[in-house]
Amino acid sequence: MLSWALIFLVVALVAGVLGFAGIAGAAAGIAKLLFLVFLVLFVISLVMHGVRGRGPVVGP
Repeated sequence: MLSWALIFLVVALVAGVLGFAGIAGAAAGIAKLLFLVFLVLFVISLVMHGVRGRGPVVGP
């Protein structure tokens, strides 16, 4: 998902340089949204890993 955010960021930068303000704004908005979703999922993953911890060791 982070790769998609970076792709939309590059599209926004290229469109901005070429003067396509509408496309640049839309691509930048999508990149921001995807990056925010990525960060939220990352934080949830870290919290779940910390809460779950290590399970019981089963073995001989």
